[in-house]
Amino acid sequence: MRKASIVSVGNEVLSGQTVDTNASYLSEQLLSISLPVVSCYAIGDDIDSIVRALNLASSDADVVLATGGLGPTDDDLTRQAFAKFLGTELQLENQLLKRIEDFFTQRNLQMPEKNKIQAYIPSGAKALANNTGTAPGITAEVKGKLFIALPGVPLEMKRMFEESVFPRLKKLASESRQVQIAIRKLKCFGAGESTISELLGSLCRRGRNPLINCTVEHGVITLHIIATAKDKDKAQQMVEKDEELLRNILGALVYGTGEQSLAKVVGQKLAQQKKTIAVAESCTGGILAKLITDIPGASRYFTRGWVTYSNDAKNSELGIPPHLIEKYGAVSEKVARSMAQGARKRAGTDFAIGITGIAGPTGGSEQKPVGLVYISVDSDSDCETQRFIFFHDRGFIRLRAAQTALNMLRLRLRI
Repeated sequence: MRKASIVSVGNEVLSGQTVDTNASYLSEQLLSISLPVVSCYAIGDDIDSIVRALNLASSDADVVLATGGLGPTDDDLTRQAFAKFLGTELQLENQLLKRIEDFFTQRNLQMPEKNKIQAYIPSGAKALANNTGTAPGITAEVKGKLFIALPGVPLEMKRMFEESVFPRLKKLASESRQVQIAIRKLKCFGAGESTISELLGSLCRRGRNPLINCTVEHGVITLHIIATAKDKDKAQQMVEKDEELLRNILGALVYGTGEQSLAKVVGQKLAQQKKTIAVAESCTGGILAKLITDIPGASRYFTRGWVTYSNDAKNSELGIPPHLIEKYGAVSEKVARSMAQGARKRAGTDFAIGITGIAGPTGGSEQKPVGLVYISVDSDSDCETQRFIFFHDRGFIRLRAAQTALNMLRLRLRI
């Protein structure tokens, strides 16, 4: 089975100013065609460093993909490094130069002289068309190994990869592979990583086939089921068998598959059941409404939302009696319940969610610490309110609270 290695070029990646999403995207795409990434290198804008990384990557893998460093500025040195690595010189490609000039002409702009460098390609290499920007990619073969340089701008990189690289790699992988890989992602919410690990026990042991990996982001646990077999059908059967096994063990903790978000799953359930939802938010400041309306077609079930940040707004917009806030405080079970009930009454929806809490970093006390959040889900049948303590920073607390509210509604919609 062929293997791949990724080289990410740029001082901004090393300094943390730019998150390297390109490597993550490429790794996922390559694994989907049974071309696993076995190493990743992050390198600064230095020709010798890039050459060294290309040598290391080529010792690891059959296919090397580099991203970044193809721009027109003085710190964009990937094309020069490729030429040095290949033992050749850069040469001007007049067709590329014409294309770059046309890119600016079509926008009524004069091409800066610096952009001319982007028309230079290492002798013996081939250019990859960039249909989004001005930086062409580079591809070359050395001793049976394939080297590809892609732009660092994610939008440009993805389009070039999908149009010019992925079909070639897919064919390459299918011709040479001795095994097939099938992958399935299960999305979970409502328990921590350690709890899920304990529930799964030996299923997560290293060396098992299928292999089960676990990643976490804002409370969402993603279980990656990766099966390897001699043919695709067998690998797929292995994945499906493990998915059924995991679902039986985890039950309602599993909310979806693939890239499904909680908001998408909840939206689908609301639409299928022809139910509507309104929200009343305090500490989350509209994040819950945003998550819901990020999904296309949310107007089928989402009618309106309130961000009642102040006590006066809670009273005037949702009808919460001032004495209730004075007695129990704005962050309390009673107020969360009243927010949900007030929102549902005014919106005339089937469900309504109320959220109130202390997102920090200040405002907490011994009785009501930072991270304390009350979430209430109201419907015709009853009003469920839960108390949570979330940790980490303000942004995490707010997003985790909104995600938890969606999960509470999801569980109600399963009944």
